[in-house]
Amino acid sequence: MTGQRALLLAGFLLSGFLIPEAAKILTVSSLGGSHYLLLDRVSQILQDHGHNVTMLLYGGDYLIPKKKENAYQVISWLLPEHHEKELKEHFDSYIEEALHGREAFDTFVKLMEQLGIQCSDLLRRSDIMDSLKNENFDLVFVEAFDFCSFLIAEKLVKPFVSILPSPFGSVDLGLPNPVSYVPVFHSLLTDRMDFWGRVRNFLMFLDFFLRQWRIQSTFDNTIKEHFPEDSRPVLSHLLKKAELWFVNSDFALEFARPLLPNTVYIGGLMVIPVKPVPQEFENFISKFGDSGFVLVAMGSMVGTYQSQEVLMEMNSAFARLSQGVIWNCKPSKWPKDVKLAANVKIVDWLPQNDLLAHPRICLFVTHGGLNSIMEAIQHGVPIVGIPVLGDQPENMVRVEAKKFGVSIQLKQIKAETLALKMKEVIEDKRYKSAAVAASIIRRSHPLTPAQRLVGWTDHILQTGGAAHLKPHALQQPWHEQYLLDVFLFLLVVTLGTLWLCGKLLGMVARWLCGARKLKKA
Repeated sequence: MTGQRALLLAGFLLSGFLIPEAAKILTVSSLGGSHYLLLDRVSQILQDHGHNVTMLLYGGDYLIPKKKENAYQVISWLLPEHHEKELKEHFDSYIEEALHGREAFDTFVKLMEQLGIQCSDLLRRSDIMDSLKNENFDLVFVEAFDFCSFLIAEKLVKPFVSILPSPFGSVDLGLPNPVSYVPVFHSLLTDRMDFWGRVRNFLMFLDFFLRQWRIQSTFDNTIKEHFPEDSRPVLSHLLKKAELWFVNSDFALEFARPLLPNTVYIGGLMVIPVKPVPQEFENFISKFGDSGFVLVAMGSMVGTYQSQEVLMEMNSAFARLSQGVIWNCKPSKWPKDVKLAANVKIVDWLPQNDLLAHPRICLFVTHGGLNSIMEAIQHGVPIVGIPVLGDQPENMVRVEAKKFGVSIQLKQIKAETLALKMKEVIEDKRYKSAAVAASIIRRSHPLTPAQRLVGWTDHILQTGGAAHLKPHALQQPWHEQYLLDVFLFLLVVTLGTLWLCGKLLGMVARWLCGARKLKKA
């Protein structure tokens, strides 16, 4: 086994030497937040590997972290002011509804319509599009939720690979989906369903395609405007056209399910080498001795929009713990009339990965974002999740199924309830044991996420695509893929045979009756 791993590792590490020259790679980021952070990490890794990487970045997104020096090139662009204002209003409305526990699909569709308008503005920018064409990129990296990035790759007529930043099922990649044990996205089911669970999963499977059609139709006007009538792409087809799908998850979290050869897990890509914790944090942690500390980080979106009522309930819950609490919460947003609990330290920024690796950490309170969960798994830290929107509820379903954490709904946040949940996870050592078991699974891969990313990207560049990894099913119409034409043919043949047999039996019966009558006569 060790020898096989060594050969596999050597194959991937040596793959870079087989490429005659560095490839020119374009990464596209339009969504900001954790989506940007993931593509930034991908761009950095590929640049460090020797490729020439350029990121096309929507620079107007106020959720993009503070600008930093990048080793790769960045082409930044902005929306017209009135479109920027409309996009921000729809985004704020969507987040506000989610924070009040009423994430509405119609509001999400309206937000997607604004992203379609944003995409049209970009595709009209001849200065940017002509510059990208002249660069003659070898490969484009797109993101599953950023439909515009698929259209850019199609416009440039370049091969592309896609990153899925969420659990499986949020978009249709063409993977086999046996609904008897593969839960549909937003079903909040696990892979172990009873009869009624399978009924619900099947109905949600049908509903999923209707929702996907509505979401993807928000880009219809963009496609009509920028592509000639005889060669207009269909978004659902573009998703299946990707040479590779890099999935930001891991076997340590996901339910086992059928995958295609062009599907590669890279969960844990955001985990970087651990550095010493800054002294101000060490000083705070040392005050609580062996009791340890709790880390609280609710992500960029939730942290920006969090209500004061929720902050007060969380502060009151933390005051009931014997551990110290390091909380990523902007001091400027703290209610002036609320006294901060004595065991709580709030900071505008914190080294999350380094604190999760600290030997005295007891618990991680998070919004349930996939990047944060993968960092917690890497370091074997149990979780209390407060999911708000998007894939976060689904992520926490998986955490609970793997038994290394629990979740609580944002609208159910009360000081007493949250305090009880946190104490349960801290004091019941089974959660810590399950988190350590998940960490062993995550760490024991023969290749790191970065090596898988680089190795498979180089493989695509060397082979000129991934036709050898994609089954013909991705090109089949749905009625062929599900054998509906075969079932219909067999049904017609069966019914036709039964009808013919009935006719023959009727003729024989009439002949026998006629023969009897003649005999009697």
